[in-house]
Amino acid sequence: MLPSAEHNRPAGLDALEKRLGYRFSDRALLETALTHSSWSNERRNAVHNERLEFLGDAVLEICVSEELYARYPQEREGGLTRLRSRLVGEEKLAELAKRIGLGGCLRLGRGEDAQGGRERPALLADAMEAVLGAAYLDGGQNAAASLVARLYEDQWPLPETTRKDKDFKTRLQEVTQAEFHALPSYLPKGSHGPEHARTFEVELHLPDGQSLTAKGPSLKRAEQAAAAAALNYLETRERHA
Repeated sequence: MLPSAEHNRPAGLDALEKRLGYRFSDRALLETALTHSSWSNERRNAVHNERLEFLGDAVLEICVSEELYARYPQEREGGLTRLRSRLVGEEKLAELAKRIGLGGCLRLGRGEDAQGGRERPALLADAMEAVLGAAYLDGGQNAAASLVARLYEDQWPLPETTRKDKDFKTRLQEVTQAEFHALPSYLPKGSHGPEHARTFEVELHLPDGQSLTAKGPSLKRAEQAAAAAALNYLETRERHA
C-alpha cells in the first residue's frame, strides 16, 4: 500500500514557516527544499533539494555580501571576504538550521534518518541553502533578502577594523579558520644570546603552505611577531590577487 499524500509531506510546515517569518505561495517549493536525495531514492527518484541547494548557495552569498557592504563601509575587501566566509560556511548554516528546527521537518530516507541525518551539519547546511533557493523562486530577491536578514539578525560579527585590540595570534587564528578552515602552527626554533637578553626564534606555518620566521625577547613575543607577519602576508596576497 502506497503512503498517502499527507504522509509524504514534510512535518510541521506551518510552524516552520512561522519560524522563518515567510509564508510560501507555492508550498511545493518548500516541500522540495526539505526533501533529501535519500528520501527521493527510496521513491523511484522523486524530486529532491539538490538543485535548490545550488541556487540557494548563490542567493545566500549575494544577500550576505550586500548586507556586509552596507553594514561595514570602512571594511576593506579582504576583511569583507573573511566575514562572509564565516557567515555562509557549513558550521554557521547548520547552526541557523538548528535554531529554526529544520532537521525535524526534513524528508529523509530510512537509512539516513536512522544514522542521525537530522543532526548532521552538512545535511542541515545544504537544506538551509535549499530553503533560501526556494524562497527566492517563490518571492524573488526581496523575499530571499528579507529571509536572510531575519535569519542573521543577531549573527553579524564585529568588523575587523574594530577588532585591532585583539592580539595578533587571535586575529590570525580567526582569519585562517575563515579562509582555510584550519589553524596556523608555531614551531620553536631555539634561542640565543646571554641569559639576561635572550632572543627566541619561531617558525610559523600557514595552512596554505607558507612559512614565516620571527624573533622576540620571549617565546610568546616571537609567536606574536610571527602572527603579525603572517597577517601582513595574507593581506598583501589578497591585494595582489
